[in-house]
Amino acid sequence: MKTKAIFLTALLAFGFLASPGQDLAKLANEFLSTLEGEVKAKAMFSVDDAERFHWDFVPVERKGPTFHDFNEKQTKAAWALLKASLSSIGYQKSTAIIANEDILREVEGLPVGNARRDPLNYHFLIFGTPTADKEWMWRFEGHHCSLNFAVKNNQIISSTPSFFGANPGIVRIERAKGQEILKTETDLGFALIRSFNENQLKSAIFSEKALPEIISLKDRKAKKLSPEGIAITALNESQRKTLLQLLDVFVKNYEFGFSKKLMDKIKAAGIDNLTFAWAGSLKDGEGNYYRIQGPMLLIEYDNTQNNNNHVHTVVRDLTNDFAEDILREHYQKDHTY
Repeated sequence: MKTKAIFLTALLAFGFLASPGQDLAKLANEFLSTLEGEVKAKAMFSVDDAERFHWDFVPVERKGPTFHDFNEKQTKAAWALLKASLSSIGYQKSTAIIANEDILREVEGLPVGNARRDPLNYHFLIFGTPTADKEWMWRFEGHHCSLNFAVKNNQIISSTPSFFGANPGIVRIERAKGQEILKTETDLGFALIRSFNENQLKSAIFSEKALPEIISLKDRKAKKLSPEGIAITALNESQRKTLLQLLDVFVKNYEFGFSKKLMDKIKAAGIDNLTFAWAGSLKDGEGNYYRIQGPMLLIEYDNTQNNNNHVHTVVRDLTNDFAEDILREHYQKDHTY
């Protein structure tokens, strides 16, 4: 256990893994080729297995092998696949969230190796057969990190739902004091709401009390939420720029090709259709929640738990979470009679 944890820490620190833009099918197959027997069987599912929709972001029992099951070669191959599936920013957040587990364990006074707060307890699942010309999916998931990828023609065509969380949101213990994994998401949200005049605040704030959790939770299908808040068309130029910067923070977690696809889709649905809604306090250290919505988009941010130092964020594509379009096409091709 200790040796594996040290090796994982080295990987997180130095990042000697694959670069984004590499052949995803090749990397997935290289990862699978390092596995054997029961561990390999635990990692592989059919492309239409119901498990693909069983995502979560809290400490629960999950399927799929973890770093506990991997040797050094297998660990490197697993991380190479993840790094190639994200932007550098998204990858850095993922690895910071994993490392944060050990900080949370210390904050909670739990012993080393505690299963509930364990940086090795993150799961890798492959759905379908990774090939350059067919559809397949894969998921990386553990506490506060759930990333779902769908690939076709060796390009990521869906990466939602995606969840990043941080507990503690701001680290208070000495060895990592001041670390704030989701700082930009927090700071830009505050910057935007604090820039509003009285009339804008009336439109944007729908509750003086922050919500206790993101509303979409782990639902298979997310839906647009009410009230929608203030429209981007009601913002001045500076405020509009801040909202679009905040949108960028969430979209740019993804591998560049998919980030561009998602942003193009948001633009096609109409940037002027975006809205911003807020619940809770406008003061640092007090509970707050916000969401950005559009015709096909839902982004949620919540910081209310653990004395308002526990952040949850999620991005949902209201039209294509879990690459439902791909699954529909798969059924039409392979399940016709």
